[in-house]
Amino acid sequence: MKKFLISLSIVYFLMGVKEIYPQESINEVRRLSLEDGIKIALENNTYIKREMEQLKARDEEVKKAFTEFLPKFSTSYNYTRFNEEPFVKAYGQAFDVGDKDHFQWDITVTQPLFTGFALKNQHKIARTRADIGKMTIHQAVLEVIKEVKVSYFRILLAKKYLMVTEEAFTQLNSHAEDAQKFYDQGMIPYNDLLKSRVALADAIQKRVQAESNVKVAISAFNTLLRLDINEESDIVDILDFKHFDYNLDEAIAIALKKRPELKVLNFSLKNADYSIKLAKSRYYPQFNLVGDYQRIGQDGDASKNDYANSHNERIMLMINWPFFEWGKTKADVRKSKYEKRALEEELAGIEDRIKFSVKKAYLDLNVARKNIETASKSLDQAKENYRITDLQYKQQMTTSTEVLDARTLLTQAQVNYYNALYGYNIAYAELRRSMGEKG
Repeated sequence: MKKFLISLSIVYFLMGVKEIYPQESINEVRRLSLEDGIKIALENNTYIKREMEQLKARDEEVKKAFTEFLPKFSTSYNYTRFNEEPFVKAYGQAFDVGDKDHFQWDITVTQPLFTGFALKNQHKIARTRADIGKMTIHQAVLEVIKEVKVSYFRILLAKKYLMVTEEAFTQLNSHAEDAQKFYDQGMIPYNDLLKSRVALADAIQKRVQAESNVKVAISAFNTLLRLDINEESDIVDILDFKHFDYNLDEAIAIALKKRPELKVLNFSLKNADYSIKLAKSRYYPQFNLVGDYQRIGQDGDASKNDYANSHNERIMLMINWPFFEWGKTKADVRKSKYEKRALEEELAGIEDRIKFSVKKAYLDLNVARKNIETASKSLDQAKENYRITDLQYKQQMTTSTEVLDARTLLTQAQVNYYNALYGYNIAYAELRRSMGEKG
C-alpha cells in the first residue's frame, strides 16, 4: 500500500510538471515552412538592413541637394578694439572718424540665380543615387529568397538521403541476420556471410554520414535565417514542383527587363550623364543675388554711432566666373565621359553573363524535369527488383551478391529520384532569380 501511494504521488507530480511545463516547451523544435523561412531571413538579413539604412542616408542627400535651390540666411557679429581712436588728416588737422570700440552686426541673404545648371544636376544625381539604393535592396531581397529556397531544399534532400540510408541499413541488417541463419545451417559459405556483414558495416557508415549532413544543412539554414546555429529546426516537406511556362527566349527577355543589376547600371549611366553636365557647369559664370542688413556702432547692440549711420541695407548681384584654371574643367569633363564609357562596357558584360546564367538555369531545369519521370520509373523497378531478389534469397534461389547488388541499385535509384525532384526545385529557384523574379 505504501509503495502504491508513493507511485501514485510520483504520477501526480509528473502530471503537474507536464501541466506547468507543457511538452511543447521542453525540447521544442521550431517547425518552419518555406514561406516562414523566407520571411525570417528577410527580416533578419544584415545586408538588407545595412542597405535600408544607406537608403535613408541617400534620401537625406536628396533633401540636402534640394536646399541648395533655396535662399541661405546667415549672420555675423564682431567686436574690434583699437589702440587709438581712428582719424583722418585733412588740411593739416586730424579728424576723428570712429570710436576705439567698434561693433558690427550683419544679416545676409544669398539666393543662387544661375549656377551653370550645377544645382539641378547635383539634385538629379542625389535622386538617382536613391533609386540605385532601392534597386540594391531589391537585388538583395531576390538573392536572399533564392538562397533560402536552395538551403531549404538541400535540407529536404539531405533528409531523404538519410531516409534512404536508414532503409538500406534496415534491409541489410535483416539480410545479414538471414545470412547468419543460413550459414549456421551450413546452407551458404562463409564468404557469403562476410559479404553481408561488410555491406551492413558500409550502410552504418553511410547512415552516420547522412545524419551529419542533415545537421550541417540545418545549421546552414539557421545561419541564413540568423537563428541559433544549434537549433533543431524542422521544415515542411515539399514533394511537388512548379511548372515553368516560358521558353528560353522569353526567359532571357524577362531577365533583361527585370534584373535589378541592369537597372542599377542604367541608373549609374544616368548619373554619368549628370556628372558630365555638372563638370561642364564650370564653363559658365555663376550669378548670386545677395541682400545684406548691417549695423555698426560703438555699443554692444551696434545702435549708437556718432560718426556715420548706425544701420544700412544693401542688395548686390554677384558674379563669379573662374574662366581659366589650366584645363581643370576640361579634365573633369573628360574624366566623367571615360567613367560613362566604363559603365557602358560593364553593362554589356553583365547582359552577357545574365543571358548565360538564364540559359544554364533553364537547361538545368529541363534536365531535372526529364529526370524526374525517368527516375520515378527506375525507382519502381528497383524496388520490385529488390523485393524479388530478397525473396529468392530467402528461398535460397540466389546469392548474397545478387541481394547486395539489388540493394545498391535500389539505393542509387532512390538517390537519383530525390536528386531529380529537389534538384528541379533548386533549379527553378535559380532560374527565377536569374530572371529577376522572386518565383
